[in-house]
Order: sequence, then C-alpha cells, then structure tokens
Amino acid sequence: MLKNPLYVYGPEDRHVPAKLNAGDFFLQKIWEHKDKVSMINGATDEKLTYGEIAQEAMNLAVSLVKIGVKRGDVIAICSENRREFWSSVIGVICAGGVVTTINTSYTKDELKHVMGISKPKFVICSPFSYKAQEKNFKNIEGIKNLIIFGEEIPKNTLSYNALAIVGGSNSMLKENVKIDEFEAIEVVGKDDLAMILYSSGTTGLPKGVMITHLNVVTACSPTMEMPDIVALTITPWYHTMGLMSHLIGFVKGKMSIYLPKFEVEQYLRTIEKYKVSQLSVVPPVLVALCKSPTKHDVSSVMIVVSGAAPLHKETADAVLKRFPNAQAVLQGYGMTEATLAVSINTNPDKKASVGQVTSNSVVKIVHPETGKVLGPNQEGEVRVKGVMLMKGYIGKKKQDDFDEEGFFKTGDIGYYDEDKYLYIVDRLKELIKYKAYQVAPAEIEAVLLKHEGVRDVGVVGKPHPSAGEVPVAFVVTQPDSKVTEAELQQFVAERLSNTKHLRGGVRFIDAIPKSATGKILRKDLKKMVISSKSKL
Repeated sequence: MLKNPLYVYGPEDRHVPAKLNAGDFFLQKIWEHKDKVSMINGATDEKLTYGEIAQEAMNLAVSLVKIGVKRGDVIAICSENRREFWSSVIGVICAGGVVTTINTSYTKDELKHVMGISKPKFVICSPFSYKAQEKNFKNIEGIKNLIIFGEEIPKNTLSYNALAIVGGSNSMLKENVKIDEFEAIEVVGKDDLAMILYSSGTTGLPKGVMITHLNVVTACSPTMEMPDIVALTITPWYHTMGLMSHLIGFVKGKMSIYLPKFEVEQYLRTIEKYKVSQLSVVPPVLVALCKSPTKHDVSSVMIVVSGAAPLHKETADAVLKRFPNAQAVLQGYGMTEATLAVSINTNPDKKASVGQVTSNSVVKIVHPETGKVLGPNQEGEVRVKGVMLMKGYIGKKKQDDFDEEGFFKTGDIGYYDEDKYLYIVDRLKELIKYKAYQVAPAEIEAVLLKHEGVRDVGVVGKPHPSAGEVPVAFVVTQPDSKVTEAELQQFVAERLSNTKHLRGGVRFIDAIPKSATGKILRKDLKKMVISSKSKL
C-alpha cells in the first residue's frame, strides 16, 4: 500500500480514450490536422499531409477487410522510409490487424526467423524490398499475398494503390471513405495486440515483442507540450525508435523532415536547406557529423536528441562545438519492450543523464546477483514497470524476463542520482569480466574516440585462460591516419585504470558492425575476435 522509497516513480499524467483501437486513436488525432504538412522527404522535397495519411489509412482498412483480413491477423510491413508507410500502419490497425515491421536489410535466415515468430498472412512492401526479398517471401509458409507500393505491380501480387487510393482503373473502392462514416474494428485494448516488434538482437536472435493497443495509445498520450520546431530524422521507421517517435509527433500534429538513409553531406545540406532546429539521432551519427571536415550553415540547430545507445560525454561536448547554437544535447533511454521511452532528459545541466522516468512508469535498480534494491548512486540492473510495458515475448514464459513484482529485467546497468535522474553505464551482458572486475566497453570506447586518428570504435572481451576476458578494441581510423596498435594501447593506459587496459590488443577494420539504430553489434565483433586478420 505504500510506495517504496528506493523506487523512482514517474508522474501520473497520461489519459487514454475509452475506445482502445490504436488505429482509430491515431486517425481521430491526425484528422484534426488534416490540412497540415506531416512530413517532407529531404531528398526529394515531396510533402505528405495528415489528411492524405488519414484518407489512405481508412481506404486501406476497408479494403483489407474486403480481401479477408480479420481481427488479430498479422500483416508485415517491409519498406524503407516512404510516404505509404504510415497509412499502412494505421490502416492495418484500424482493420483489427496486427502490424509487424520488418528490417529491409534482413538476410534470408533473419527474415525466416522473425516471420516464424509473427506468422504474417499478408506482407505490404516497397518495390525495393520486393526485389530484395521476393524469393524469401514466397518461401515462407502462411503468407497469402504481397501488397506492393507504387505503380508497377508484379504478377500475382496486390497493388497498394488499388486498395488505398480511389481513382485508378483497379481501385477497389469507388469513392473515398468518409471519416464520420468510418468505424475501426473493435478490440480488447488491454489484451489484443496492435504490433509485434522485434528486440534489437545485439546479443542474440531477435525476440518478438507483443505490444497491445493500450501500450501504444498510452505511449502516444503524454500531456507534455512539444515545441513547434523543425526536426530532422533518419531513423528507420521499421524500428521502434523511428516508429513510435513519429506516431507521438502525429498525435501532436508536428511536421518533420526525413531522409531515407544517412549520408553526411546530404544530412548537413538538409539542415542548411530547411533550417532544421532539432536533430534526433544515434551516437554513431553524431560521431560522424563531428568528425566531418565539410562546412555547412548549421546555425539553425538548437537541440540535439540522442537515443538507442549510450552517448559519451566527450561526444556531447564535440556536438556543441559542431553545432555552436545548440542549447543542449539531450539523451533518452528506452527499448522496444517499453513501447519506446523509459526516461527522457530535458535538463541541459544533467547532460550525462538519460533523464527522469517517464509518466506512468516505475524504475528500480537492483544488485545483478542478489536482486537487492539499491539506492542513489549505486550501480545495478535497471528494471522497469508500467502501463507501456509489453505484454511479453512471443513463445516465452513471462517469469523468465520479469521479476516477482512484475518489473521487466532490462539487462542494462545503471543508477540514479539524488535528484532521481537516471544514468546508463552499459549492457549487463556486454560487461567484460576481467578477473574479479567488470569492465564497461563504453568507457574504453569513449576514451579511444578522443584520439584524433580514430573515426569509430567497438570494444569487446577476448577469452583469456587466467583472466577470464581481456578488452580488445576494433578501430576504424580516420583517412590517412598512421596510428598504430601500440600507440592506442598506450593512449588508453594513460587515461584508464589497469583493469581497463587493452590487453587483448587492437584490430583495425573498415567499419564497426551496427544495427539499424546505431547499436554496436558486439556479437559480430566477438566472432571476429577469433580471427587474427586486421586491415593494417
């Protein structure tokens, strides 16, 4: 009956509607802004209004029901960032379907794995994804048909335009659906799924994360106001960070600039052209921007928001130099399992923090081995509880990932300070076990990034017969850099304690393997540890 004084509680300020179909929730919200531009493609200048998203979503929902989609059917969306993506997401959910978003770069085995989890009956995809995955899609059992974006429709597939846009020769609908005549399929919001998303899989195969309608509606119902600024994003929409952050913005009627992919020169040109005031990126993008020698007018940038991976203080300092008018470099902490955000920082005086716990959420820090609840400034595993927390993983027992109080075991190491601001140290599974010590790879990476000859870096543990593991660094050098292994080992030794020295050596490689959101794929680096080959 009493709150635990060692837990960190977010405010109770979210309000959800009585009708809990998430698609209907988005539809009603974006219709309020139907005449506003929702987003602009920074590469092509193509504009998309909220009214276009809403109209195509309603049309698509009605058409999907006509072709046999029923409540609870899973529909996969596999596409790069393009205009039809959002009406597909909202339309599927309005039809009572469950959206599962698919990484466009999945290999055959990865695609087979995730679709084996979600078992979609239809796949909506772009021409790019169709060309790349056609054979793989057709070899997956249970898929009834493919729905293709664009004008050119391959044989034995369905046309998105025919289902969602009225006026073409093949249109399924004779006229546009009117919003006052439209009703989304009724669902049980607390139990029925709106989405099946996938954990990042940085330490193993992705898991299917079950996100309910209530999870989604609650996550997109913060009462805090969002400033009316021009934001630029490159995060793939099939990932939780891109997916949910845009849906939250839709509810508030915000306009954003997006790019289908990241390229330093185009990114900086887009900032200059559209006078972008907020950047939403992952740390590796910030590193690339800070180390780029090109000059563009970036004086419009006022706020930089970083997420998906820890942001080193040194990188944050470099960002403020690269964007001189930026007032703050702010971090957030979240995960697919929490329907995006666990904490958000809005305090520039706490720039190393990932912020305060979001509303309707609770965080506790526990000792990784004993489970004892810890107090301020004590490092332990971060555990999360709240309305936005997933229903569970598909095919897994809930007790495997939740403790007896219903808190999700994040596997992240962190702490909170005396002001209840949260800090993330590293992943529990990624800590290097050197003798009796636990070494955080992120700390060594932060030091190496200070070296003028280092462009990018990833650190993992290398098996050692007596010490257990020793740190080894994989380094991408700056062009024309002549830095050596011994030089970097000495650089670290002069700045970090003995347990964190690079006893495993330095490997020079062309690129650090990363997920779509910029997280270092340490499992891939560990596979490379067994090879003694290096670039230099």
